[in-house]
Amino acid sequence: MPVIDLHEVTKTYDTPSGPFTALRKVSLSTEKGEFLAVVGRSGSGKSTLINMITGIDRPSTGEVRVAGAAVHELGQQALSIWRGRNVGVVFQFFQLLPTLTVAENVMLPMDFCDTYPRAERRPRALALLERMGIAEQAGKLPAALSGGQQQRAAIARALANDPPLLVADEPTGNLDSHTAVEVLELFAAIAAGGTTVVMVTHGSEARPYITSTVELTDGARV
Repeated sequence: MPVIDLHEVTKTYDTPSGPFTALRKVSLSTEKGEFLAVVGRSGSGKSTLINMITGIDRPSTGEVRVAGAAVHELGQQALSIWRGRNVGVVFQFFQLLPTLTVAENVMLPMDFCDTYPRAERRPRALALLERMGIAEQAGKLPAALSGGQQQRAAIARALANDPPLLVADEPTGNLDSHTAVEVLELFAAIAAGGTTVVMVTHGSEARPYITSTVELTDGARV
């Protein structure tokens, strides 16, 4: 069964100037362990597609099935529970809570979703930070870390509940080229371990690491 299975997904928004179609009958199937890049110019529909996959938004027409769930049919409460346990999200600007330590940031998804016994959460967070190569930063606040270290912490947080899907929205856009390559190598290793990775990107530096590509133009798949 595909981890992601979209069938003719269309999304139209009502705007003051009339209806605007951000996605046009996009179909997509992604298997376990794929590293998928979503590419296209600004305004091509990349963010809307990601919002469909993560359940942040709903399609106007079409079907969205992710991690065995018909996401387009879920109510708001069920959707929130499903997302917390099945989707990890990595943002361009990290979105770490500044008043919590790095380890506490990684523990947050486990606390919210109650996915692991309380006694196991900190050891799991530390193990994930070790996997990301920044275990020594666990007790620091995010502001004390470099951009690359903060992104690694954000990836650890996204993996906290061991989701089958990791979605990254321009995760290297705020990093220097050397650090960006390190992050891409991490994503490739995560995909090789069986987690499906979907990454929105503008750049070509991801090409050596990805296993497939979806290109969008004016909301349609090219």
